[in-house]
Amino acid sequence: MGDGNVRVLQLKDVFSYKSLVHAVAGATGSVVAITAFYPLDVARTRLQVEDGRQSKLSALVCKDILEEEGIVGLYRGWYPVVVSVCASNFVYFYVFNGLKAFYYNKGGSKPTPGKDLVLAFIAGIVNVVVTTPLWVANTRLKLQGIKWKENTRKTAHSEVPKTNYTGLIDAMIKIYQKDGIAGLWSGAVPSAVLAVNPAVQFMVYEALKRELQKRYHNQDLPSIIYFLMGALAKTAATFVTYPIQLVQSRLRAGQGKHGMIHCIQQLISSQGWSSLYKGLEAKLTQTVAMAALMFLTYEKIAAVVFSIMRQQRALAKVAKA
Repeated sequence: MGDGNVRVLQLKDVFSYKSLVHAVAGATGSVVAITAFYPLDVARTRLQVEDGRQSKLSALVCKDILEEEGIVGLYRGWYPVVVSVCASNFVYFYVFNGLKAFYYNKGGSKPTPGKDLVLAFIAGIVNVVVTTPLWVANTRLKLQGIKWKENTRKTAHSEVPKTNYTGLIDAMIKIYQKDGIAGLWSGAVPSAVLAVNPAVQFMVYEALKRELQKRYHNQDLPSIIYFLMGALAKTAATFVTYPIQLVQSRLRAGQGKHGMIHCIQQLISSQGWSSLYKGLEAKLTQTVAMAALMFLTYEKIAAVVFSIMRQQRALAKVAKA
């Protein structure tokens, strides 16, 4: 009975209001960040899946899209991406901070980079299982705006399925009707492998945060520090995992029907090893800046909410006294 009671207390710590605050703050931060840098995300996706695209820099790809499709092209699929990003980060921050509360606070274990890596990887796997259909749908929505015309990119476009989705839910329904349940989880295997990406990101971020909090003797660091820590953590994670991210995008777009390994082999045989880092500049430009802004927003929102909670507890104690 005693062990059972301890387990219940630990689960309450996992599914706590504190974890919910972290989840909401993380989701809000991600929405702010993706909205600010969304055109670069569109450019990155196009670079990863359009083999014949001649422009290799994200700024030039944005210019091409603007000329071909107008401003709408740069923000095509914004709403489903925001929904997916919000849901994904809510799940990730909730699970990660819940696991930290379970393992560190009540388990009495001292935080280390290695432990952070494991906990963040578990949170990433949970996130993949829950949100992959959303990501498959929004990838297809972003790509259906491609101009189907005779030009230097004809061979690239021939591999991108023509679609006519009206929204996120419609896309998921039609993908399921055409490709079955497997279609909704296209790219789930590389996504599971890519749980290493946020795991490395959070490991680096948490390690930097603990060290700088000790040096500053303050739990609330300057805004620029949060921004730089987020940028550095995401840069490290992106370099480590980029080839798998590229394959993930191609699978979600409906390319590479034979799976991750076959897709990698096909890319190397047709375009060389450098093709595994195609679009890296766009990815770094977009995701590093986005991660930096996300972590900054997340930390500030969480700090404000927890400050309000502390003030309310103090007032409650005074009232009782």
